[in-house]
Amino acid sequence: MLGEPPLVPTPDEARSSLREELLRPEYHETNLVARLLRWLQRQVDRGLQAAADLPSLSQVAAVVVLALLVTALAWLLSRARRTPRARPAAGPMLGAERLDAAQLRARAEAALAAGRPAQALVDAFRSLAVRQVERGRLDDAPGATAHEVARALEAEFPDHRAALRRAALLFDEVLYGHHPATAEQARSVLDLDDRMAVLR
Repeated sequence: MLGEPPLVPTPDEARSSLREELLRPEYHETNLVARLLRWLQRQVDRGLQAAADLPSLSQVAAVVVLALLVTALAWLLSRARRTPRARPAAGPMLGAERLDAAQLRARAEAALAAGRPAQALVDAFRSLAVRQVERGRLDDAPGATAHEVARALEAEFPDHRAALRRAALLFDEVLYGHHPATAEQARSVLDLDDRMAVLR
C-alpha cells in the first residue's frame, strides 16, 4: 500500500519550487509600455473574435466602438504631461481682424458680462493697445507681441510699468497658454485701459 503524499514540502523542495517559479520570464519583464501594448493587442484580438461571431451590423458597430476606444486612449496618452507647463509662446497680439479701440472695448465688456472672462481679458488688452495707437503714443505694428506693446508703453508711462507687464503676461497665458482667466483679471486690464485713456 502506498503512503500518503506529503502535504507540506520540505524546506529544500520549497526553495527549489520558488526558484523555478521566479525564473519564469514574466517576472523579469520591466517594460511597462510593452506589457500595456500586449494587453491592448489581446483585448483587440478578443474584441475582433467576438465581433466575428456577431451579425454583420453588429460587427460594424463593434469595430466603430473599438476604434473610438483606441482613439480616446491615444488622445488621453497625448494629453498626459510629464514635464511642467512651459511659459506660453508669444504671438501677434492683434491677429487678422482690425477693429478700433471702442469696438474692442465694447466686445470685452460684453464678454465679461456674459461670463467669458478669458475673451474679455484678451479684448481688453487689445483695446488698450489700439487706443494708444489711435492716440499716436504707439506705432501701428500689427505683428507686435503683447510684451513688445507693454515695453513700448512703459517708456511713455513708467508709473504703469508693473501693471503693463502683468497685463501682457496675462494676455499671453490666456490666449497662447490656454490658461483660464478670472473676472477680476479681466476687470484689472479694463481698469488699466481706463487709467491710460485719460493720461496726457
